[in-house]
Amino acid sequence: MHKDLVCGMDVDPETAAGKSEFQGETYYFCSQGCKKAFDKEPEKYVKQSKDSHSGHHH
Repeated sequence: MHKDLVCGMDVDPETAAGKSEFQGETYYFCSQGCKKAFDKEPEKYVKQSKDSHSGHHH
């Protein structure tokens, strides 16, 4: 499963409504609306995703 970076849903690549490539990575989306939002400003969503994993203290 892959996470839709726009809405946060888990998406199965086999049934994804859309996919986009950005900086050599493939991203999957639950709907065309999420895909369009990502395509409009991919840096915003990729940065949010990376930021959410930084700063964790274990």
